[in-house]
Amino acid sequence: METARSLAAGLQRLVRTAGERITEDNAASPLVSRICGHVGVAFHDLVMVGQEYRSWEHACLQRGLDAYLAAHTPGAEWFGIAGTERHYENLSAMIGAAVMLGTYTLGRPEYGTAAVGPEESIEVVELGLVPTAAPDGSPVVLGVLTRESYEAMCVLNVFARDRATAAAVRDEVDRLRREHDVMRGQVLGFGASEYHENALVSFLPRPHLAASEVVLPDGRLEAVEAHVVGIAEHAERLLAAGQHLKRGLLLYGPPGTGKTHTVRYLMGRLLGATVIQLTGPAMRFLGQAVALARSLQPAVVIVEDVDLVAEDRDLVDDGTNPLLFSLLDAMDGISGDADVVFVLTTNRVEMLERALAERPGRIDLAVEIPRPDLEGRVGLLRLYGRELRLDADLAEVAARTEGVTASFIKELVRRAVLIALREGAALRDGPAPGAPERLTDAHFGAAVDEMFDPAQSLTRGLLGAARGSGESDEFDGVFLEDDGDDEEG
Repeated sequence: METARSLAAGLQRLVRTAGERITEDNAASPLVSRICGHVGVAFHDLVMVGQEYRSWEHACLQRGLDAYLAAHTPGAEWFGIAGTERHYENLSAMIGAAVMLGTYTLGRPEYGTAAVGPEESIEVVELGLVPTAAPDGSPVVLGVLTRESYEAMCVLNVFARDRATAAAVRDEVDRLRREHDVMRGQVLGFGASEYHENALVSFLPRPHLAASEVVLPDGRLEAVEAHVVGIAEHAERLLAAGQHLKRGLLLYGPPGTGKTHTVRYLMGRLLGATVIQLTGPAMRFLGQAVALARSLQPAVVIVEDVDLVAEDRDLVDDGTNPLLFSLLDAMDGISGDADVVFVLTTNRVEMLERALAERPGRIDLAVEIPRPDLEGRVGLLRLYGRELRLDADLAEVAARTEGVTASFIKELVRRAVLIALREGAALRDGPAPGAPERLTDAHFGAAVDEMFDPAQSLTRGLLGAARGSGESDEFDGVFLEDDGDDEEG
């Protein structure tokens, strides 16, 4: 029995000694030496702090890292880690495995690209470490790793002798990340990843429209512009007068009348503002979008087809609507002095809950975008035919299209052009070469007849025309009340 105990004790000592020898050997590996040698401590005394960022913040983090290194160690060079399953581990675990098992070794840094604009991207470190110094001169090592998991994340690590030093470096990098945020002043669209439960942010081009390209009843565009742009232009004076900046705008009306077009005009007018667009499934990222808007003021949060989100909770089976609550909470959670605008659009204003549509502080201006009147339809005909010579009585054409939308007028002009081309009309040589030399009453008349043919009833509905518009309509189908093409003037 005693012999067995002695044998077991001997085996334990052997295993422990072997482990210590392996650890000592691996601790001297180029990877571990590169980190611990720079910091000036043994592996077991190394302190690490970290910060996680969502994948769409990677470019911002890279800009922050670049600024930090430029200020503290301009000539610093990145190095990497070689081994398997790297993007499913964290840096501390990989370094620990390098010491205990020798499974990771010194390698080259890995790079990828990240968008910083609609047509611009930068190189970012996806896995790498770099020796640098803390603001007080203490040696530290920065590490970056993109981790592939249920939520794709970008992780910043700081290795130092003590926690205070590591935390100070982490906080300074994060401050520089915010200072150099590539999303500030951009137009951003939120979407969803197919593979990760995470938000994806895309950079969108900022539209630029002239006021003459937005055809609305008199006073509507001016009211919208004063509420959204005017407050932004006088923000400092309003705050000095004790007035709040946060505001909510609701644009409502049938599909195809120009709500989205009006929003696009506002986006072009607010050149320095960060614009965040949310539609469809991306609504579940509302909280993140609003937090982003708060940090990137002045900002605009656009929620299109809000009736799909903020329907009366009585219509929901269990009497609740989590997305509605999220929207209301987000609007209430922004402080009054924040220069953030919520712009909501809806085709079905009657479906909105009163708490959203009427209470001050959530929506303080509601503007109807109706189907255009006779004057508006004439204006739209001129707008969509502005590249053409219109030899037609536009008032007569407009009179035949009562109850239609801007989308309908746009399609009407296109069909008139097609009819002219099919009939062999003379083509223009100068501006807009290849277009018909002119559009006549006959071309417009044929286009109107075609679009008001009884067989085109559903087409009229899809273009947002009112039931029975233009002429008696015996079609008994449903005229769509949502999902219309709303990008018209």
